[in-house]
Amino acid sequence: MVKMAGGTAVFIPLRPKGDPLFSGNWQLDPSELENKVTARTKAIVVNTPNNPLGKVFKREELKVISDLCVKHNLFCFSDEVYEWLVYDGREHVRIASLPGMWDRSITIASAGKSFSATGWKVGWALGPDHLLKHLRTVHQNSVYHCATAAQEAVSYMFEKELALFGTPDSYFVQLPQELKQKRDRLAQCLTEVGMEPIIPEGSYFMMADISRFKTSVPPSNDADEPYDYNFVKWMMKHKRLAAIPVSAFYSTPHKKTYEHLIRFCFAKEDKTLEAAEEILQRWNYQQPRAP
Repeated sequence: MVKMAGGTAVFIPLRPKGDPLFSGNWQLDPSELENKVTARTKAIVVNTPNNPLGKVFKREELKVISDLCVKHNLFCFSDEVYEWLVYDGREHVRIASLPGMWDRSITIASAGKSFSATGWKVGWALGPDHLLKHLRTVHQNSVYHCATAAQEAVSYMFEKELALFGTPDSYFVQLPQELKQKRDRLAQCLTEVGMEPIIPEGSYFMMADISRFKTSVPPSNDADEPYDYNFVKWMMKHKRLAAIPVSAFYSTPHKKTYEHLIRFCFAKEDKTLEAAEEILQRWNYQQPRAP
């Protein structure tokens, strides 16, 4: 989208500081971020809770970004579609709520993620009118509008949640509780088979390190194919288990650095997770044991 608008996208990856198997330890380097800002920089794009990692940015981490936006008069596009899916007492903070950020921020949200209605493709943007009027122009001339019935259903869900907000009966309370159990179950199974899951603070995705399988999975016939692509295709063919190669999320300069990671989704029905668990248990049983 940046290229279509005539811009140049500059990518800055999160890197682990400390235990890499906890998503909260993957951090943005403030100096690297500031050094990438030039007189031509127009905006910073933020994604929290993050996909594919599941990191939830802390308030102080967001303040580093917001201070740069204010200092250099930059816009901020904040993708917060997993805002209600946070675990272990973590807090989701809107960057638009920080000082000086409302007038320069557009926050993106999604009914598909908030209400588990991904097929409806209904979302919304929050921000000041002087920014949203341009977004409405682009939207109207791109997709025109979303399905009326889906929009009506989402409005009903909001009305229902408003009445239950903050109570044990709220979907926004129940959903993360349910998904946390699924997260922990998948993490245990992946660990047993020899993968190293990175425990997410938010979203419904989990990355896993597959480095130890390099000696047991045949190499790709294509020398340029990233290891995670080859591993995922091998796993689907031989283990009947699907995942996403994480290098697909990275720009070309950073792909090789993260090709030892794959991404699983744990927002599944229990019977699907049970089937995956059985596959992983058989896989673990079939592996050679140390003498």
